[in-house]
Amino acid sequence: MNSPKTLTLIFACIAFICVIGAGVYEHIAVVPRWSSAPPVSLSMFQGQYGLNPAPFWQSIHPVTLLLLVVSIGLNWKNSRKRFIGICLGLYGIIILVTVLYFLPELISIVTTPFTEQVDESLRNRARTWEILSLVRIFVMATGACILLFSLTKSPEKQIKQLV
Repeated sequence: MNSPKTLTLIFACIAFICVIGAGVYEHIAVVPRWSSAPPVSLSMFQGQYGLNPAPFWQSIHPVTLLLLVVSIGLNWKNSRKRFIGICLGLYGIIILVTVLYFLPELISIVTTPFTEQVDESLRNRARTWEILSLVRIFVMATGACILLFSLTKSPEKQIKQLV
């Protein structure tokens, strides 16, 4: 249980689940506020004391990726490799989609200059972003289940038996 293979995998699971937890928190506490009536509702991101979640996301993703990569490396010769690899692949796709769509679209929406008028096209973009982001969280949760399942597999080297 206390092998580096298992401990690293446990830390990878914790980090991965923290990413999901932060995403769920944002969807419960933050997203409904900023997406409700943009650009009026976007004031929470603006000004000297505006909300800036970037430092959290910029630190948790590299740590999580590193832990997953180290975990797959340490577990390369056992049955855990496949499950860690599936999770790592899903996470890689999620990060790529985030960089290509979610982040640019979010920045575009939240940096819209403040006005007292609600912009319906901006509201629709925010709703689309929110729905797609919930799909992203569901994919991440699926990856977390697969990653946690890998902990049920033996960390010992798998020996092929000759029949």
